[in-house]
Amino acid sequence: MAKFQANLKDSKGKAVQQTMVAVSLKEARDTWKQKGFYVQDVKEVKGGFDFAAFTLKKVTVKDLALFSRQLATLVNAGVSMVRGLGVMCDQCANPRLKIALTEVLDDVQQGTNFSDALRKHPKVFDKLYCAMVQAGETGGVLDDVLARLATLLEDSARLNNQIKSAMTYPIVVSSIAVLIFLAMCIFIIPVFDGVFKSLGGELPAFTQILVNISNFLKSEKIFIIPAVIFAIVFVYKRVYATPAGQLYLDGVFLKLPLFGDLVVKTAVARFARTFGSLSRAGVPILASLEITAETAGNLVISNAIDSARNAVREGGQIAPAMEKTEVFPVMALQMVSIGEETGEIDKMLMKVADFYENEVEEAVKALTSLMEPLMIVVLGGMVGSIIVGMYLPIFSIMDKIK
Repeated sequence: MAKFQANLKDSKGKAVQQTMVAVSLKEARDTWKQKGFYVQDVKEVKGGFDFAAFTLKKVTVKDLALFSRQLATLVNAGVSMVRGLGVMCDQCANPRLKIALTEVLDDVQQGTNFSDALRKHPKVFDKLYCAMVQAGETGGVLDDVLARLATLLEDSARLNNQIKSAMTYPIVVSSIAVLIFLAMCIFIIPVFDGVFKSLGGELPAFTQILVNISNFLKSEKIFIIPAVIFAIVFVYKRVYATPAGQLYLDGVFLKLPLFGDLVVKTAVARFARTFGSLSRAGVPILASLEITAETAGNLVISNAIDSARNAVREGGQIAPAMEKTEVFPVMALQMVSIGEETGEIDKMLMKVADFYENEVEEAVKALTSLMEPLMIVVLGGMVGSIIVGMYLPIFSIMDKIK
């Protein structure tokens, strides 16, 4: 959204100055005309914090997939790009995407290529998207490329949702377990502690530990915990912001127990789907590898793809260069090698993507099945330990009475 100021004249010829928040200058001008004003001039008001733009909903992968699918249908039906973009602007539900599309439409109306107009909005349309659109424009198959982009984005969204679903359950259960533990420590243990003190005697070691935890949580020292968490997050972000730190941490992610295999399969599926889509769209192989490396999502994988790109630039093949990095699974390397030998690398890459996306789906199911009983055991163990800790003094008192 942007703020515009205009010098107007009403129906009686009286000069009026007004401001308006709108998607574009054209929309602001049209709105004033619809209200019956004669628009003398309009200018965008710069400066200040744009709260409206700050609060706009982010453009999601699903938003882009829907836009690509609908525009592909319009272009395939013979609708001109200008008219097609106009239709998409009118029915776009995401305000941030609507702003970008309105500006793209203005550029296209002035004679700019569609792909060049998209490149002016890198936060909405990444290099992968723009490169495939440019290839579609050059080859005269824009509708086909847009449909492929929609499929690529839909597959990406589905893969991300699978990973999120695997992470959601343990996070939710862990959060509930921590909240229950804190509630029992803060509200229940102090009651038992007061009773035990009134009866006299020394508390069992385990019970005393729980009482100490309860006292800590009720004291001002509790603020140490969020401070430590903040410090860890801050250090992590600072380390990850450096190339060496990111390379090290991304390497750790690939070797994590349980989750490392999922990270590798996800990265390979993304690499194969992206590289295959670019190759099929007619993007040159070096440019395809460059874009694929930038969108890999893991610096170790990205560096491996860059190594393959350098080998291809020097006249080598992709598969041997990928094998030297010791990152990619054997099956993926073999299929890429077969694709190079047969001249159908895009088809083989798509098969690799399909295979590893299915592998991710199975890994997510297996991980979820494993985490469910594990989380129940953890939750039961935390609650059970508190109950045992509270009953130990009672058993001690009963022994003394006997």
